[in-house]
Amino acid sequence: MAAGYAELLRTRYAARLLAGTLLGRLPNGTAAIAIVLFIRSEGGSYSLAGALAAAYGLANAVGQPLLGRAVDLYGQPRVQLPSALVSALGMVWLALAGTESMPAAYAAVLVSGLFTPPLEGGLRALWPSVLGGREERVHAAYAMDAVAQEVMYTVGPLLVTLCVALWSPAAALLVLNGVGLVGVLMVVLSEPSRAWRSEPREAHWLGALRSRGLLALLGAFFFVGMALGSIAVAAMAYADGHGGQAVYGWLMAALGLGALVGGVVYGARQWAGSAERRLRLLVGLLAVGYLPLMLSVGPVAMTALAALSGVFLAPSLACAFIVVDRHAPAGTVTEAFSWLVTFFGVGAAIGTAAAGPAVEAGGATAGFAVAGGAGVAALLVLTVTQTVLSGGGRTRSVTGSAGAPSEQLIKN
Repeated sequence: MAAGYAELLRTRYAARLLAGTLLGRLPNGTAAIAIVLFIRSEGGSYSLAGALAAAYGLANAVGQPLLGRAVDLYGQPRVQLPSALVSALGMVWLALAGTESMPAAYAAVLVSGLFTPPLEGGLRALWPSVLGGREERVHAAYAMDAVAQEVMYTVGPLLVTLCVALWSPAAALLVLNGVGLVGVLMVVLSEPSRAWRSEPREAHWLGALRSRGLLALLGAFFFVGMALGSIAVAAMAYADGHGGQAVYGWLMAALGLGALVGGVVYGARQWAGSAERRLRLLVGLLAVGYLPLMLSVGPVAMTALAALSGVFLAPSLACAFIVVDRHAPAGTVTEAFSWLVTFFGVGAAIGTAAAGPAVEAGGATAGFAVAGGAGVAALLVLTVTQTVLSGGGRTRSVTGSAGAPSEQLIKN
């Protein structure tokens, strides 16, 4: 399994682009915890910290598809680098302004969130040209991308706490955004990023959203995001009655470990058959994995169940990347991937909000029930829309360089 990923990373530019994208996404991946720690250090309330983190998340959800569309129109360097600079300046503004002026604090996080560069979509748009257009290698790269994402979301919070321990919460904001800029530079100064051009696109105000297949996928992953968001709250409620923060840490680490293992295994082999059909199976298994969490058994067994519930997350995401690529209208691939990020993130935020009242009404079991229900809803969306998803896809064959107009579209 590791040998397959090692082969991918030995491809020219692959390791650089993956590492640069992960570093460039650190500010976004750690924003919520960094903002909360900073606002608390300034004497702000938890309510204020949560509101500012939510404002950042909302702005990010709005900005990703808009910037993704700009990348499709104007290329990666002309959008990614300026937006990264503006986003970093927003966090510098927050670190300097503190909580003395509420309008300034809100403006700072809104600017930072809105201009977060769409690096995820950009990397996925680059894989076909970097890997020579070989479908099996591109699919393996999507799986590797999903695994790397789990690593980032595990390591990122640890880096925030390390920066806070060594310096201060304000320094954490500055350092992480500085690292993020380095990552963006690694990507946009590379030859594949500079040479990449989107396919010719049909002018349409809906952009990628005019694809019914993409809309079906986005609806399903809204609920997958909702499940994950609710688990974060339900796990905290469970931990409060079974050992406190240490148990919560084990549960969340197990969830991430399960996703990591699942992604590595999934990406280690080629899969026959329709990606849409495979995605429906993977999301079904993901939904089934969430249901045992409602048992609320002892901490050791619960940690095992948390790991099991995460096993099919990274494979589901990797397969979803393939489906996005197949259903994105020509010339909108970066925007389409960015919409997936947005719907997933909004779903996670709503899941977090929904789990709170559920926990207050019925304890941790009720919170985990929100996750189980959301997983089932994701499966239902894919089941109801299977005709739409199966009928409108396309395959992509890349025979030239990233900037060459030699890409052919083969209608299914």
